[in-house]
Amino acid sequence: MDTKTTVLLEKLEETSDKYWNISHQTGNFISMLIKIKGAKNVLELGTSNGYSGLWIADALKETGGHLTTIEFWEKRQSIARDNIEYCGLQEIVTFKQGQAYDVIREELHEEFDMVFIDANKEEYKRFYEAIDPLLKKGGVILADNIKSHAKKVEPFVQAIKSNSNYQTEILDLPDGLLMAYKKEE
Repeated sequence: MDTKTTVLLEKLEETSDKYWNISHQTGNFISMLIKIKGAKNVLELGTSNGYSGLWIADALKETGGHLTTIEFWEKRQSIARDNIEYCGLQEIVTFKQGQAYDVIREELHEEFDMVFIDANKEEYKRFYEAIDPLLKKGGVILADNIKSHAKKVEPFVQAIKSNSNYQTEILDLPDGLLMAYKKEE
């Protein structure tokens, strides 16, 4: 990660509560996982100010990949665009604005290696149902706030854990991160 991106991430961490950003540890974990997996096509639900997108896009720069990120709020997406451009990662990122579920169903037709969910907690189950057909076998779903918003995400957690096509684990990262591997068989 270059100095410009590192400094911006540190600056954004100062306002993480305002923008509901993931923790530094979660961002670092996602970045490492992208590199280890060699992910090429990642989908993010919940752009906010671009904090997690910076972690993801920076890792995808190494793998030769691409990030598609969806945000409902235009103002937040505008901030995210500025942050991504400031770090020179705009060629790696496609921004989509709107309700994540609608954008997934109406605008996305490619397959993804990895999906990161960090949007409306009560919609996680709907997001998962829409994402499942777009996630490649061998792909990974990551979902934040599994512990901090346990009641809101419970339908999603139950649904994905009961799907025999997925192997899941809840990681003890700040706020709780669910990781689900879509089996290849």
